[in-house]
Amino acid sequence: MKRVRQKLVVENGAPQTSQKSKKQKTCSYSSVFGESDLHTSMDWGSLPHHVILCIFQCLPLVDRARASSVCRRWNEVFHIPDLWRRFEFELSQPATSYLKSTHPDLIQQIIKRHADHLQYVSFKVDSSTESAEAACNILSQLVNCSIKTLGLISTANPSFMNVSKAHFASALTVVFVNSKSLSSIKIDDTPLDDPSLKVLVANNSDTLELLKMSSCPHVSAAGILCVADQCHGLKELALNYYVLSDELLLALSSEKHVDLEHLRIDVVSENPGQVEFHSIKKQSWDALVKHSPKVNIVMYFFLYEEEFDAFFREETPVTHLYFGRAVSKAMLGRIGMNCPRLIELVVCANGLQPLDDELIRIAERCKNLTAMGLGECEVTCRGFIEFVKMCGGRLTQLSIMEEVLIPDNDYSLDRLHLEVSKHLGRMWFPDMMPTW
Repeated sequence: MKRVRQKLVVENGAPQTSQKSKKQKTCSYSSVFGESDLHTSMDWGSLPHHVILCIFQCLPLVDRARASSVCRRWNEVFHIPDLWRRFEFELSQPATSYLKSTHPDLIQQIIKRHADHLQYVSFKVDSSTESAEAACNILSQLVNCSIKTLGLISTANPSFMNVSKAHFASALTVVFVNSKSLSSIKIDDTPLDDPSLKVLVANNSDTLELLKMSSCPHVSAAGILCVADQCHGLKELALNYYVLSDELLLALSSEKHVDLEHLRIDVVSENPGQVEFHSIKKQSWDALVKHSPKVNIVMYFFLYEEEFDAFFREETPVTHLYFGRAVSKAMLGRIGMNCPRLIELVVCANGLQPLDDELIRIAERCKNLTAMGLGECEVTCRGFIEFVKMCGGRLTQLSIMEEVLIPDNDYSLDRLHLEVSKHLGRMWFPDMMPTW
C-alpha cells in the first residue's frame, strides 16, 4: 500500500478543498472527528499515539496490518505492546469452515515480536483436527509469554479432542510453566489430564481464579481435588459431575480458601442406562454454603428419566437448574421439597401430565425463584395462575410456550394473559411457537 498523507489547509477559518472533492472529504472527516475539528489543520501521520491505537483496536488483524504501512508513525503504533495485550487466533480450513483464518505469516510475526506482550489470549478453531493441531503448535511457541487468561474454543465439533493427548499436554505445559500468572482458563472439550493440572497448580496456584473444564474425560476427581487444595484464590469452577466429590466441596470450604462465587456442574449421560451416578452428602453441600453463602450453584442435566435417582433426595443448595431432556413429575416434586435456594428453573420437556401441584410446591418452598421457563410440558391455566400469584412480582423472567397451557373451565388463554399480567405487575404474554 502506498503511503498516504492527507491535509486540510485552513484559510479564513474554513477548510479549503477542490470543488470536486469538497463534499466527499467533508463527510468523511465529519464522521470521524466531528464538525468543530474541521477547523484545525490535520495530518494523519501526526495523530497522537492513543488516537491511532484506538483506530487499530477497532480493526480486524489484516486491516490493522495494512494500516501499519500508511507511514512510519502508524507502523510504530502497530508494534506497541498495548495493542497486543488481547488477541484471538482464528484457525480454520477453507474447505470446511466459514471462519476467516488468521494468516500464517501474521501469526509468525506476532509470535516473534509480541509473544511476551500477550496477556488475554483465545484460540477459536473449527471442527477440523488440523486447526486444533495448529492451535497447539502456536501454544508450543509461546515460551516467553506472560498470559493471564487462556481460552480454547471449538466453534462446531470439539476438534481438540481429536488431537493426541501427548501433543495437547505438551503445548499446554509450555504456557502453564512460562506464564506463572494465569488467572482465568477455559478449556472445555479437550484432552486435558491430571498431570497437566499438576503443572498448572505448581506454577499458577497463587493467581488462578477461574477454571472451566467441562467435558474433559481424562481429568479425574483426584486431579480437580489437587486444584482445589492448592489454588486458594479460586472463585469460579466449571466441571462435570463425575469429578464432583464430597472431598472437593470440603476443600473449597476450607478456611484458607476464598469464597467461591460460581460453581457450574454438567450432569451428562455418556452411556444411557450403564452409569450409576453417585450422591453428594448434605453435610458437604452445607459446608460449602456456610463458607461461601452467596455462591451460585448451577446444574445442567442431560439425563434420561431412569438416571435421576441419585439427585435431590436431600436438601441441595442449587440455585440454577436446567433440564435439557424430559424430567419426571416425581423429580420436579423433589426439587420443590429440597431446593430452597433455587433462583432459576428451566424444564425443556416433561410429558403429558399436568405439573400444577409441582409448580405450586416450588412456588411455596423456593422463595428466591425469579426465573422460570417451560418447554414441552403441560400446566392448566388455573394451576399456572396460582403459581404466578404465589410468586408475585419477583418473577422477572417467565418464558412459557403457549402450547404448554391447557384451558379449563375457569380461564381461557385470552383471559390468562390479563390475569398473569396483573400478578406480575407488567404486561405478559405466553411465547408463541415460531413459524418457518
